[in-house]
Amino acid sequence: MTRRNARKRLKPFKPALRRFFTLSLTTSLSLPVMADFRPLDDSSLGNVTGQTGVTIEMETKIEMDRLSWTDEGSLNVNGIRLSGQNDTVLDNLKLTLDIAGQDEVLEYGFSEIARRADAGLLDASNPDVADALARYAVGGGYGKQFDSGDLVIHLGATDYGDPSSLDDYLQAVDFELAVDSVEATGSGGTASLFSNIMLQGYIGPTDLVIRNQGNNTRTLSNGNVVSGSELQLDTHFEITDGSLDWDAADVILLFNFAAVGIEGLQIHNRRGDDTLGHFGMASATAKLSRGTSAASGKEGLSIHEVDFRADIDMPVFKVGGTSIGSVQFTDFAIKNTTMMVYGH
Repeated sequence: MTRRNARKRLKPFKPALRRFFTLSLTTSLSLPVMADFRPLDDSSLGNVTGQTGVTIEMETKIEMDRLSWTDEGSLNVNGIRLSGQNDTVLDNLKLTLDIAGQDEVLEYGFSEIARRADAGLLDASNPDVADALARYAVGGGYGKQFDSGDLVIHLGATDYGDPSSLDDYLQAVDFELAVDSVEATGSGGTASLFSNIMLQGYIGPTDLVIRNQGNNTRTLSNGNVVSGSELQLDTHFEITDGSLDWDAADVILLFNFAAVGIEGLQIHNRRGDDTLGHFGMASATAKLSRGTSAASGKEGLSIHEVDFRADIDMPVFKVGGTSIGSVQFTDFAIKNTTMMVYGH
């Protein structure tokens, strides 16, 4: 038989041979993979979970020449700087971002202190530590429980130093806020409200939570209707040294001073009857959402369940450039506060 005749006889079988060799090659290559493949039953699938979360380690310095709000006139905040103390970099910051699963427990507030105490690193007889152990205990761990779809942002430190030192934990993130002046400007000229503002201190655990309640609403005690989906703020901080010139301004409609100078300002929570659970730090909480006023029917930004607690020390209180002594507030609290903000 000639080679030409042999090729003619094999020609009808070529497609089948090609498929055979392709199948054989594919099977031989996939055997090692198939050897480790096993189907999962329902109980096995129940143990498969997905984790969502991002950690951001950050250092920064923020400067702004002017922040202005303009209507008929303007309100200007001039020469803003946020940095570390003594104009250094604001560093050792760690942000964790999580989208919670249903009933998921995430780090919140002073829950890290509770974990350390549970591990025997901190003295559980300390009243603040004991409070943290009780306050943040959830399902065999420590933190706060959230609902499905809640966005949880926790601000802490990258390095807390000695895990057995409360001072290292509380002073892990230092900051400095400086503002040259706050001015109101109109056709009649410019009035200085505050100037030479300088605040130094420490940032404690801070949490921002966006609660995901869809289109649900709820009614506050004053009758305002607010969205169940809201931004929740919970923060602790301490001002260790501050100064400012209070040129002319109202503050929360309670205090109206002019030509006042304050030096050595401290804001903390170390005395009085309201210190438990705050580790000597001032605290502030608030919730923000869309809302409708029961009084006016206006829709706007609802700021509700506001709570601020602190002790305030002003060891040098000057009027007209002359010190008149010191001023102290103990157990200073702003609570049961609700605001509806809208344009007119």
